[in-house]
Amino acid sequence: MFINWATNEITLKIVYYGPGLSGKTTNLQYIYQKLDPSLRGNLITLNTREDRTLFFDFLQLEFGKILGKKPRFNLYTVPGQVLYANSRKLILSGVDGIVFVADAQKDRIDDNLDSLLDLEENLINMGKTLQSFPWVLQYNKTDLPNRETAKRLERKLNYFQVPQYESVATRGVGVFETLKSIINMVVNSVQQHTY
Repeated sequence: MFINWATNEITLKIVYYGPGLSGKTTNLQYIYQKLDPSLRGNLITLNTREDRTLFFDFLQLEFGKILGKKPRFNLYTVPGQVLYANSRKLILSGVDGIVFVADAQKDRIDDNLDSLLDLEENLINMGKTLQSFPWVLQYNKTDLPNRETAKRLERKLNYFQVPQYESVATRGVGVFETLKSIINMVVNSVQQHTY
């Protein structure tokens, strides 16, 4: 959270986290395309030669007021590939809420678990933990024939019983429901804490 006293704005940071190719960037691209242009900022994407997200996507949304200030929500994705561990730590700095985008395909369970453990380790290094931090789970690619059952995904990944949403980010299914949920959690968290 960042408060700009001169403009009376509060900036809140939401990070989309998960394994490589789980649909994090697709979520942000869909949100960006569907939002009223007057409510959004620029979408900045940096890609590697393999055309995968290397650093982050950036998007600003504006809604109502929080603590009497105009909020701005910055949405970021992290690169899921293992070799970008330092980039993930940097992007998580100052995070207010997380959407964990899990790939619902059966053969991606271990990748999801590895990424979730990486997230928890990074948060612990920042003095936080998934147990008491605003985050939601999104089970993406639920339209694929080799998808895992929701029950098994819950058992393997949702050990803190956070809100979870099934999605097909390429078609926008579950994308805004996930975003609305994490925004509400972040707003409630900010209103309950004094900084």
